[in-house]
Amino acid sequence: MTKNFYGWRKSRHSEPNGGCVEAGRATDGTVGVRDTKLDDSPILEFTPAEWKRLLGRIRPTA
Repeated sequence: MTKNFYGWRKSRHSEPNGGCVEAGRATDGTVGVRDTKLDDSPILEFTPAEWKRLLGRIRPTA
């Protein structure tokens, strides 16, 4: 079953041409990530723990 995500937010690193990566949340806390360049983009789903771990690995430490 596909979850309903809300509050989609665009990455600060997105291009100004409108093509971007967005993240949104489901009511159970799951985080969805989609690519707006694709008309029917699949949504990658992360648990809150997986999302926290991913962000911890990709964020700069400076």
